Amino acid sequence: MNPLTLPKSSLLKDSWEFNRVYQQGKRLRGDNFSLVFASNNLAENRLGISIHGQLKGSVQRNRIKRIIREFYRLNREFLPPPTDIVFTVRQGFALKNPTEVEQAIRHLLLARKKTGHHAAGPCKS
Repeated sequence: MNPLTLPKSSLLKDSWEFNRVYQQGKRLRGDNFSLVFASNNLAENRLGISIHGQLKGSVQRNRIKRIIREFYRLNREFLPPPTDIVFTVRQGFALKNPTEVEQAIRHLLLARKKTGHHAAGPCKS
């Protein structure tokens, strides 16, 4: 498989998968978004994207999803497997350009690494 592709198996799809990550994961909050990490029993990381209902318009929602998937596709080797990651987007995030989004995610992931947050453990809201 081409290392630059993002296979469907790398994405969380079912609501029970999202619920498991929310219940068992660790949460990191950023500006207008949060990341939740939870261990999985697979050989690879998986990504889930949840967009707040206040973000109106499919064009905005799909643009946000494309930006997040592209960041994940290009940087997934830096995340320790096996981890499920849910990216939750709130209102205000749509105003950012792709470079700002990438910088915000990198900053949050570096903070995770420095504070020693690991994928296992309950989510603290």
